[in-house]
Amino acid sequence: MSQPDDSPKGDPWRAFGYIVAGVAFYGFLGWLADRWLDTHFLVAIGVVLGAALGIYMTVARFTPDDAAPQNPTDTHSQDTE
Repeated sequence: MSQPDDSPKGDPWRAFGYIVAGVAFYGFLGWLADRWLDTHFLVAIGVVLGAALGIYMTVARFTPDDAAPQNPTDTHSQDTE
């Protein structure tokens, strides 16, 4: 009988990359919008929005799906009866 493995299944560099990429991408879009609209606040909004979306993507990617069946061969056991 094997014990379930409770160790984290995600790559921390990938999680870090999601957050940094979100900040960089949306910060850059905010900077472009600031230059285009001649404002000075959209880059800050882009950075905050990028960080929030990066954190959301990290949580969505690395949160275990409790609804998934534990044994992949049991997926059709209800359908065959």
